[in-house]
Amino acid sequence: MIALVSAVSFVLAGCAQWRGDAGDDLADTAPEPPGVANPKGDGKARCEGVAIGYVGTINGYTAELGRSVRNGVDLAVRRHNEANKNCLVELVEHETEGVAAKAPGIVSGMVGTKRIIGVVGLPFSDEAKRAGKILHDGGLVLITPSATSNALADNGWETFFRATGNDSVQGKAAAKFLTTELAKKKVCVVNDDSSYGSGLAKVVKDSLGDKATCEERVKRGQDDFDGVAEQIKEQRPDAVYYAGYYPEAAPFAKQLRAAGVEAQFVGSDGAKDGEFVKGAGDAAAGAYFTCSCVPSDQFERFVALYERAFGAPPGTYSVEAYDAATVLLAGIDAGHQDRKSLLRYVGRYEGKGLSNQLDWDDKGELAKSTAWAYKVAGGKIVSHAEIR
Repeated sequence: MIALVSAVSFVLAGCAQWRGDAGDDLADTAPEPPGVANPKGDGKARCEGVAIGYVGTINGYTAELGRSVRNGVDLAVRRHNEANKNCLVELVEHETEGVAAKAPGIVSGMVGTKRIIGVVGLPFSDEAKRAGKILHDGGLVLITPSATSNALADNGWETFFRATGNDSVQGKAAAKFLTTELAKKKVCVVNDDSSYGSGLAKVVKDSLGDKATCEERVKRGQDDFDGVAEQIKEQRPDAVYYAGYYPEAAPFAKQLRAAGVEAQFVGSDGAKDGEFVKGAGDAAAGAYFTCSCVPSDQFERFVALYERAFGAPPGTYSVEAYDAATVLLAGIDAGHQDRKSLLRYVGRYEGKGLSNQLDWDDKGELAKSTAWAYKVAGGKIVSHAEIR
């Protein structure tokens, strides 16, 4: 019942049916990136009665991160259906509100909806941890663009694929960025109580070695960080790395500044959102973030399409979600229009996406992925550099 109530279905057939789309003439000066998989395919696909799903937060906790993923999927489906009038793939959306405990019931409903043959979503690791086996048991392929917990790939789920780097990729890169480019020698590592936050923080601390000079833990939903800020102030670090999400990262950074902590603030991908900048106020200026997500501003056509469709620029993991949906759509176009066939197609897929070379190992991990640093400049989060 929960899944039925939470589901919203869309069949996006053409340019007249999606706001602001003007087809390929909306970015005349921005060619499609060469060699990159395009959700439009060759325009000759034929299918009937097939759907892909998005499952994750849309209006709940960390909604901005969820909507960034959801919109990436939506854009890929819109472009596909505009170009393939004889294969209108339905997008079925399921809202979890970002509450991990709700994910199993909702995902069970998706598994029971037979026309759904592939899923992009479960953007948060705690949701994926609880619901991944249900998808495995139902033979329903999942490509998550943003759930980064290392442990997710160790469960033997044949249906699990990740379209970004895991916590080891980001954590090691974060430590390198902190100690090499920022030249920090005393880093306080702070994490929230999610499996994502704790897992990422462990990699960062292990990678920092003796340069991880203090550690603290906070809770999701917490808004008073005065005590933690005072403890960090006593340790006098020259950087604070926060592994968690923006609803807590913003007031935490603000209260650090108010307590007189002058250490450089660096947040993880879960904190990398415009809502952090709004919530942290003046304390956001000069903050950095690490992320296994590629900067969308490299792709003018994608950005133009996204902004035209949703009235806002792409967010964290929008590109990765778009790529993930494109893989599923390519499989459908190639005639893989049942769960078993589409799962086999994804497992054997090799192709270039906007974000990464999409080539998975037998655990569903990308063969190669990268991490980037971002910074707050001029009141916005902008790309800084790839962490090499």
